[in-house]
Amino acid sequence: MFGFGVAPLPAERTGAAAGDDLVPRPDVVMDRGFTLPAPPERVWPWFAQLGKNRAGWYLPAWIEAVLPRRRRALRRLDPALQRLRPGDVIDDWGGRDATFEIVTHDPPHTLVHRSTRGRLEISWAIHLVAADGGTRVHLRFRLSGARHPRLVEYGGGLVDLLTVAGLAAGLRERVTR
Repeated sequence: MFGFGVAPLPAERTGAAAGDDLVPRPDVVMDRGFTLPAPPERVWPWFAQLGKNRAGWYLPAWIEAVLPRRRRALRRLDPALQRLRPGDVIDDWGGRDATFEIVTHDPPHTLVHRSTRGRLEISWAIHLVAADGGTRVHLRFRLSGARHPRLVEYGGGLVDLLTVAGLAAGLRERVTR
């Protein structure tokens, strides 16, 4: 499958990551990775404010130009959205009542979310590592309780691939401004 610039490195795909213990026997694991041209300290604040009813989901300007203004993500850092700690609950796009709880908050390196949605157990980990004058971003999504794991793996995987590719492009614009 095409990587769209968000293919994980072999070590990212096979190595253990913070949050793996939250979903110890996943039906599906999705790893994505990309590099941004800024150090982790400049990238972290963008991830801290990411989310529904927060700063939004970052997309490149050419995509956001066709969205209604209220659906566009912030293009600036908002100090009011920078305060996260374990136990905080943030809204997610996975349904009307979908939320994520912050489990690990270790700026500027690791942010781990978890969610339970019916029989689904989900973890989403964001890891930032200094690399070649910039930041390597590794995202890992783990899910158990899927009734149709192959559908989630392939259908959900395609959606995840496209949304993370958009996120990477949108973040690249923001951190280089």
